[in-house]
Amino acid sequence: MTHVASTAPVLTRLGAFVRAARDSRPLTSLSGDQLAMGLSGLCLVHCLATTIFFASIASVGGVFLDNHLFHEIGLIVAIGFALITLVSGVLSHGYMMPFAVGSFGLGMMAGALSRPHDGSEVLATMIGVAVVALGHDLNRRARH
Repeated sequence: MTHVASTAPVLTRLGAFVRAARDSRPLTSLSGDQLAMGLSGLCLVHCLATTIFFASIASVGGVFLDNHLFHEIGLIVAIGFALITLVSGVLSHGYMMPFAVGSFGLGMMAGALSRPHDGSEVLATMIGVAVVALGHDLNRRARH
């Protein structure tokens, strides 16, 4: 007797994928805090990937990912998102804590730009990004 593989597990996974896609919200319906937290996540991925990449291939010079201007522009974008979302959060819910936490994280990120490229700037940036993301999460929670 031969057994034919069942397609039920494949259909179950496909059904779960379709339900998740149907229940998801479009990018335009995300709040500014959710977008800012997503960008914080991308920043963390950038920091980790760049560090691992340059640590594993020490002879490669940073052309784009290790460019100081790239990080300054990233900080300006982070400050812009923070001003828009955290300030509007204070105006809508009245709590200063999310703004204070986010501002502290931005200060850590700005301070990390002045650190030498010995790995400590990556750690300081990643901690700052995590603190900014926490500020955005507190702001999002205070709105609901």
